[in-house]
Amino acid sequence: MRIRHKPLREQVIVITGASSGIGLATARAAARRGARVVLAARNAAALDDIVHDIREQGGEACAVVTDVSRREDIEALAAEAVSAYGGFDTWVNNASLSIFGRLEEVSDADHRRLFDVNFWGIVYGSTVALQHLRRSGGALVNLGSVASDLAFPIQGMYSASKHAIKGFTDALRMELQEEGAPVSVTLIKPASIDTPFPEHARNYMTRAPKLPPPVYDPADVAEAILYAAEHGPRDVYIGGGGKLMSSLRKRVPAVTDWMGAAVVSKTQKAGVAGRDRNGALYAAGRDGAVRGGSPHHVMRSVYTRASINPVLTGILLAGATAAAASLLGRPGRS
Repeated sequence: MRIRHKPLREQVIVITGASSGIGLATARAAARRGARVVLAARNAAALDDIVHDIREQGGEACAVVTDVSRREDIEALAAEAVSAYGGFDTWVNNASLSIFGRLEEVSDADHRRLFDVNFWGIVYGSTVALQHLRRSGGALVNLGSVASDLAFPIQGMYSASKHAIKGFTDALRMELQEEGAPVSVTLIKPASIDTPFPEHARNYMTRAPKLPPPVYDPADVAEAILYAAEHGPRDVYIGGGGKLMSSLRKRVPAVTDWMGAAVVSKTQKAGVAGRDRNGALYAAGRDGAVRGGSPHHVMRSVYTRASINPVLTGILLAGATAAAASLLGRPGRS
């Protein structure tokens, strides 16, 4: 069956983890482009403020307090979207958390809680969303990570959860394709993004965690998610740096092992003093902000913008071809 995606201005989009970071950036961008948005997170006060702001700016939004680790909460979220807007066209499984600490130091309870949120939250979100999308058609968008392709020390179980999300998402896509379901399934793979992600993480280290560079703008992820809502690509990488690391992992895994041990670990141990804290692992954290105040330079990803913009891709390729032809045409070059 052919998959047809509506223009964004005609869509209803459900977004989990919408009270901060990538989810909040996506909700605001979708509302600006005319979509009606259903926001889900655990922080009721933050959600109310966000919905108020969106409506003040002429958008349409509603919110549902949701713990994605509970299937009943996800079912209530879907039911509210149907009640408020008659259904939904795109479902974005974005809610995610991390733990900074060596694998043997982190408690079993914390590891299980992380998987309940990151992995089972996506399983519940996907299977509940498909009960509707199978009938009406649309897009399912899951947030993986560059950590879906390679592992990071100090965030070992987070990496494991993102590997699991990739396996689940790929298998689900195949099953839907086999049955002819009119639903696209996209896996988004961000590199380091400037969001409150480190602040919301459970921290076992003696230093406050921070993400390694290069660090990209949350707007790049929001654009990729909304592109997936309208076009349904299979995978989208956020950040050329992340795409490069993934490619290196496939071709020279020993090099990325060395880089992880020597570079990433050092990055995590640098910075101002931190403390052993839960972050938002068990309860909602301080929400309402898109950006996280990364100490590194935050950039926009030319790679990602080109990959979701065929016109820009053509311009870049034409420019590269012209530059190469110019170099080859110079005297003394072959």
